[in-house]
Amino acid sequence: MSIKLIYLHIKQMDFLTDLWKFLKERKKFWLAPIILVLLFIGVLLVIGGGSAVAPFIYTLF
Repeated sequence: MSIKLIYLHIKQMDFLTDLWKFLKERKKFWLAPIILVLLFIGVLLVIGGGSAVAPFIYTLF
């Protein structure tokens, strides 16, 4: 792995730890399911964009 990829991975983990600290400190745990659902929909859109799984994903909506 190059240094740039390692740096990007560390920055992503930093974002997730900052997000978790924010939710924990401000007692905003009700935001966690909303974030998870948005991530799930985003992953479905990325996977369904140009793959053989697309017809099965479109039936969910």
